[in-house]
Amino acid sequence: MNQPSATSPDNTLLALLRRGIELGASDLHLVAGYPAVLRIHGRLTPAGDAPLDGNMTAALIDAVCPAHLRKDRESRKDFDFAYALPVADGAARFRVNVFHNQGALGACFRFIPAAIPSFDWMGVPAQLARRIAALPSGLVLITGVTGSGKTTTLAGLVQLINRAGHRRIITIEEPIEYIFEPCSHSMITQREVGLDVDSFAEGLKYALRQDPDVILCGEIRDRETAQMAISAAETGHLVMSTLHTQDAKGAITRLIDVFPVDQHQDVRGQLSLSLRYVISQRLLPNINPEERRVLALEVLFANDAVRAAIRLNKIETIDSLIQTGKSAGMRPFDESLAHLACSRKITPATAYRYAKNPAGLRALGVPPVGLDDDLPELLPADSESGWT
Repeated sequence: MNQPSATSPDNTLLALLRRGIELGASDLHLVAGYPAVLRIHGRLTPAGDAPLDGNMTAALIDAVCPAHLRKDRESRKDFDFAYALPVADGAARFRVNVFHNQGALGACFRFIPAAIPSFDWMGVPAQLARRIAALPSGLVLITGVTGSGKTTTLAGLVQLINRAGHRRIITIEEPIEYIFEPCSHSMITQREVGLDVDSFAEGLKYALRQDPDVILCGEIRDRETAQMAISAAETGHLVMSTLHTQDAKGAITRLIDVFPVDQHQDVRGQLSLSLRYVISQRLLPNINPEERRVLALEVLFANDAVRAAIRLNKIETIDSLIQTGKSAGMRPFDESLAHLACSRKITPATAYRYAKNPAGLRALGVPPVGLDDDLPELLPADSESGWT
C-alpha cells in the first residue's frame, strides 16, 4: 500500500483537498505560475487567488510525497503515488502524479471515491458487468482518454468478482487506488508498481506463479506487458487492463502496433483467440453543468465475425461489426450518445460534437443543432478572429 510520508501534510494542501471533496471535484492541479485549480464536473475552477511559485508547489508536494520517492525526485521527472487523507468517516484517497514544469515541481491529485461506486452510478449497464465478471478466461480491455473513468470501471468489475467468491484475484496497479475488502471464499492481492513489484510486465509474469483466476493489470504500456497479458489470457486466466485510445477499434490497433511489424500476424492470431470485450468510455458534460459528467460507452464483444476481422487484419470493419452485433450485446458509441441526448442527460450539441458519424444522429432521434450551438464563448463579442 502507499508508504507514509516523513512530514505532516501542509495545512494549505489539506484545505484544498477538503474543499475539493466538499465540491465534488475530480482533480486538484498544482502548477507554478497559476493558483491552485480544481476540476469540478469537467470544468476548471480556481481554488485560490494568488499564483503558486516553484518553492510553494515543491513544499506542498513534499509534505505528502513518500520518502523513497522524495529523495530521488530529481532523477525521476514523473512519478505516481497514492495518498490517504484522514477524514471524519475514515480516509479520503488520492492518486497523485508529480511532474516537472520548466524546472518547477507540479502535481495533479485525482480524487478517488471513498467507496467503489455502483454500476448504476457509473453509467455502466449491470448486465454487461455481470457478463464480464462471469467470464472464465480471456482478455477484457477498458479504453478511453485520460479521466474517462477506466480505473473505476475496472474496480467495479473486480469488486463484483471478489464478492461472487471462489476466485483468486491479483491486481498490479500504479499506484493502488481503491482498496478491496476481503470477502468470504475469495482472495485478493494488490501489488503496487514501484513498491511491491518493479513493473506491470514483472507483475504479470510472477502473478502466473501465484495461482490466479483473475489478473488486473492497471495499464498496457509496452510490448512486454502486452505479450504477458495476451499469453495469460490464452492460458485460462481472466485478464483485465486499460489502454489510452478513443474507441474499441483503436484499442485493437494500438495493442497490435506495440509489436514489431514482423510479429503482427502472430499477434493478430493470438488476440483473435484471447480477446473477449473492449469497452470504450468517454465522460461528457451533463446537460446541467452543476451535476457530474455522464458516461457514454462503446461495447465490442469478440464474436466469430470480430475474431475473423482481427485475424485477417480487417480492423476497418470493426465499426460495422459493432453496428450489426447489437443482438450479441454490442453497442455503437453514437447510439449511446443518442440515448443520452434523448433522455436529456446531455445536450444534442454535445452528442453531435462527440459523434463518430454526426450525420447519423438525426436518424437516431437527436434533433439537429446549429453549427455553434452550445460552444463555449472563447472570444469577446467584438473580437476580430480573422475568419470571414
